[in-house]
Amino acid sequence: MRRADLRRYRAHQNFRFAAASFDVLKSGMATVSFEAPTSQVSLLHRISNIVSSELSLDEMLGEIVGLTVQVTGCDACLVYLIERETSEIVLRASQVPHQGDLGNIRLKVGEGVTGWVVEHRSVVALPENAAADRRFKRFQALIEDTYEAFLSVPLVSRGDVIGVINVHHREPHYHDADEIALLTFVGEQMGGAIAKSVLEETNARLQEETAEMRRQLETRKLVERAKGILQYRHSLTEEEAYLRLRNESRRLRRPMRELAEAIILSEDLSRKSEAYPQ
Repeated sequence: MRRADLRRYRAHQNFRFAAASFDVLKSGMATVSFEAPTSQVSLLHRISNIVSSELSLDEMLGEIVGLTVQVTGCDACLVYLIERETSEIVLRASQVPHQGDLGNIRLKVGEGVTGWVVEHRSVVALPENAAADRRFKRFQALIEDTYEAFLSVPLVSRGDVIGVINVHHREPHYHDADEIALLTFVGEQMGGAIAKSVLEETNARLQEETAEMRRQLETRKLVERAKGILQYRHSLTEEEAYLRLRNESRRLRRPMRELAEAIILSEDLSRKSEAYPQ
């Protein structure tokens, strides 16, 4: 968390707490509750620990869900991220189990309330009958879409929206200014950490794809060399040599690469034996 943001947030909370204390004293009450400020400090510590951690992307998304439940007391939470390759908004985490739907439920920018929040970079709070909103798009797989109240807040990194946090309550629920401000704060502070994790995940995937392409190229070279050996040794056409390799691979239940390596090794040993007869 940036120090400037932390200072502004603490100043805001101190002002609210001082105002509340003044109201309490003015009304003649003898005690002041410290519960709210304590919970807010706990929230700040939790965000700070998450941001500075080495959690994976999925683990960090799970932490966002937990933070959201802590802040709002909601019945369900969904986290969407914008997929860089397709520019689609993809469901990536949920409080209610949706294992088969994660990564598969997708929205375009501007589609549904979630897409509207991304397009307009703005919060949407619907206290009741959320499905009646003209922007609402319902998914049969999401039980959350049958709930009454709906709050949608952008995940922000360096001024860019990278995703959305959606909060659902089964019953009508008024989202007050404090609840919206706290969840917006979570979205702003966690956005940078999420963007970093997304970048790391993308880099890891690209590295794996590059390594796989390299393995495939090496396998192709080995198979081509093995084919050439079979053609030379057994007077086969290129197609016949390939079919022999493929059929032997299936019969032995071994990858063609291993079979090609064995043929090449056998050829090398044979040539050495011919070059240096005993």
